[in-house]
Amino acid sequence: MAIRLVEPTDFIILESLTDGERNGAVNLAQELDMDRSYVNTRLSILADHKLLDRIGPAQNSGIYQITPLGVAAARHQTLHSTNPAQFESTIRDAAELITITRPEVIDES
Repeated sequence: MAIRLVEPTDFIILESLTDGERNGAVNLAQELDMDRSYVNTRLSILADHKLLDRIGPAQNSGIYQITPLGVAAARHQTLHSTNPAQFESTIRDAAELITITRPEVIDES
């Protein structure tokens, strides 16, 4: 599935999670001054693209944490709008060098 993101919303959400902390739609909507329902929808889509992980113990807990792929996507936002095909290959390569150990993000590139 091709990664299709909504600019700037998805990148704002990803950027807000690049610290490695876990968060949910209610908190993110408040912090980002966005509609909670819309943020919740976008979080689910970002998780479907493997940019976020749903954190449990319950699958529907509504808590998310960024993945290495999500960190890479946030860092390569400009490429998303200029060259979507290159964006995907670039973030997949970059994600291999990123480790998330809550609450720290380690980028070995």
